[in-house]
Amino acid sequence: MSYHRAVTIEEVIAEADGVKTLRFSLRRKCLPGQFLMIWIPGIDEIPMSLSYIENPKGITVKEVGEATRALCSLRPGDRLGVRGPYGRGFSVSNGNVLCVGGGNGIATLLPAAEALKRELVDFVIGAKTETELVFVKRAKKCSNHVVISTDDGTKGFKGTAVELAAEMMDNKKYDAVLACGPEPMLIQLFNLCKKYNVDCQFSLERFMKCGIGICGSCAINGKRVCIEGPVFSRNELESLVEFGKFRRDASGARITF
Repeated sequence: MSYHRAVTIEEVIAEADGVKTLRFSLRRKCLPGQFLMIWIPGIDEIPMSLSYIENPKGITVKEVGEATRALCSLRPGDRLGVRGPYGRGFSVSNGNVLCVGGGNGIATLLPAAEALKRELVDFVIGAKTETELVFVKRAKKCSNHVVISTDDGTKGFKGTAVELAAEMMDNKKYDAVLACGPEPMLIQLFNLCKKYNVDCQFSLERFMKCGIGICGSCAINGKRVCIEGPVFSRNELESLVEFGKFRRDASGARITF
């Protein structure tokens, strides 16, 4: 669907420093890992992954620029426009699954994890510091094993989510790794998956203008993240030579990670 639907904000939840979840009802079926194009009238339209896929649906927003600041300033009763859902989400299957979320990336993974049996899911939740951790309690509701890493050691393991994931993969056989987070984290995790010969599905982030595959601004090696992604399999990631090396900004210029 390419038209906007106006929705009313029903609830605003403060999750962490500069991070809020906006809940609203939308009568459209959404799958784990899909995203919406969110229109803030008079400001911008941006892609946002769904952190809740059942009504009231939700997006979890980290304040980083003009559009996200505007979203974080909304209150219950305010309105915004949505298009979608768009993109290809996670393919949830049986077997032991390790979910690795870096920063706000955990929000994208939770709808997929909630579709699995809790005894099959392990979680690594990483952040720079304790005050930036989100959705830890929610993760514990759908997993018996949730571990935390912070770069500064203020909570859990002192180090990166990838370092902690490496320890877990060394001690347990996983059938799949689902991940979302900063791309430098994802490329390191991808190399781990190859080392341990584990299938994986990663949600990638690229600059998007249209969300429907027309503008090409989100393309990576000919793949449109808004259509063929944002979730890519291990085999697909193998073919994306730009993965983990650089992205493009709004002008199309290359930015090295």
